[in-house]
Amino acid sequence: MTETAPDQPGTAPASPPLNVTALFAEAASKSGLMWVQPPGDRAWPFWHAWAEDTVYVVSGPGEQTLPWLPEEVTLVARSKDTGGRLLTVSASVREIRPDEERWAVATDALKAGRLNAAADALERWARECTVRALTPYGAPLEAPGSYDTGSGAAPVPVSEATTSTWRPWHWRGRPRRRRGNHLPDGG
Repeated sequence: MTETAPDQPGTAPASPPLNVTALFAEAASKSGLMWVQPPGDRAWPFWHAWAEDTVYVVSGPGEQTLPWLPEEVTLVARSKDTGGRLLTVSASVREIRPDEERWAVATDALKAGRLNAAADALERWARECTVRALTPYGAPLEAPGSYDTGSGAAPVPVSEATTSTWRPWHWRGRPRRRRGNHLPDGG
């Protein structure tokens, strides 16, 4: 059996290799939302800051809610254009303490990306919150051209917030005609 060279007529040209690091950096730096999935748990959305090839995240009182994160998690970067998943990678997780050298880099990036950050945000983060560094590594678990065919949807978490037994009040009652209903006039 003879192999054909890629430059011979009738053969498809080889596609250039995918630069995963550049793709992840682009997705992480352009999108303010990412998903983290601890093993055996659902994916949690979170806002983040991207600096020095690391995803920085703050959680705690007055900030976003995230579960306890083990040393290894899965990160899902979303497309800025469509909002769909773009790239899924493994990441190592490390908590950053206020006395560490990386604290200034992490909190400066987070404060710059935080909408309406209070003047005392850094002191409050040091006192009450958890700042983590999530560093992507290895080959992608999902990337353009190799997505899982499942939807990735998770069931809605159980919550006390519900309106299943109460119907909201409507000014002048509920409309008899609704879009899609073709009731006869006057009836």
